Amino acid sequence: MAETVEFIAGVSEEVNVTEKAIREIKKLMGENKIPEGYGLRVGVKGGGCSGLTYTLGFDPEERTGDNVIEKDGVRIFIDMKSNLYLSGTEIDFTDGLTGKGFVFNNPNAVKTCGCGSSFGV
Repeated sequence: MAETVEFIAGVSEEVNVTEKAIREIKKLMGENKIPEGYGLRVGVKGGGCSGLTYTLGFDPEERTGDNVIEKDGVRIFIDMKSNLYLSGTEIDFTDGLTGKGFVFNNPNAVKTCGCGSSFGV
């Protein structure tokens, strides 16, 4: 049984991005000719069968209020609203038998959908 973690608004823990995820971000930037200096914008938006979905996309610059994570030459931008939902999350990358993609290990998620692409708090 999964452990339920209570979401506490205003508590901010750093988002952790694994080395495997950083390698994949660099690979995607190279394959898609994303200019140096761009960062990966990670966010949360309403949608999906559990209420919220994760978003990823490259952005040329940080915005006012962004949480900026810099790791091994990669910049990650997270807006203030999304940061509340992502606090304490580990972003990983998997390329195993069950699929390939970024994985969000989010302690704030109290429910997730079967495919793992949406969550609820």
